[in-house]
Amino acid sequence: MRQYELMFVVDPRVPDEDVVAMTDEYKKMIEGHGATVTREQSWGKRKLAYPIAKVTEGKYQLLNVEAGDGVNPFPEVEQRLEQNENVLRFLTVRIDTGRLRLDPDAAAAEEEGEAPSEEEA
Repeated sequence: MRQYELMFVVDPRVPDEDVVAMTDEYKKMIEGHGATVTREQSWGKRKLAYPIAKVTEGKYQLLNVEAGDGVNPFPEVEQRLEQNENVLRFLTVRIDTGRLRLDPDAAAAEEEGEAPSEEEA
């Protein structure tokens, strides 16, 4: 099994209901390719490191995904993310021990040798 994190940043002017609908659509696409979304987090509105198209804030969404070997659910999802004018940026990261994690809580738990609790997962 391979683990991935998919983070995307949505324009802050997009209503929350549309962000939820967008996230659900991406989850269905991922699950339609044989992968499983194990965790979904909405980080809310945060300041961007630099302006993107004169926008200084964004709504952050994070999906943790597990996929079997040989399963890559992301080409179609990433194509849709690129085409969506409300998505400012996105990043897909494959998780291996000792590699970058987008979720600082999970990274800290991994360093301490703990697994995320059931409440967090």
